[in-house]
Amino acid sequence: MRFSKNGYYIEKYIKCANCGVLIYSAGKPVERNGKPLIFCSDWCIEWSQKRDAGAEDMRLRLPKASTGLS
Repeated sequence: MRFSKNGYYIEKYIKCANCGVLIYSAGKPVERNGKPLIFCSDWCIEWSQKRDAGAEDMRLRLPKASTGLS
């Protein structure tokens, strides 16, 4: 999601090319087949690559969430 310079309105809704979640930061831009795509995470990039390659096993390990507790 890209806010206007003054922050009062949204100029453009930007969604992950894989899962559709709104992206508030720059995201992770990738160019595939000459088309620029924006993903929310490395996981979504890897999953999308597997899908495009026609992989039989689409399972990926989920990224570990950081709880901030140590």
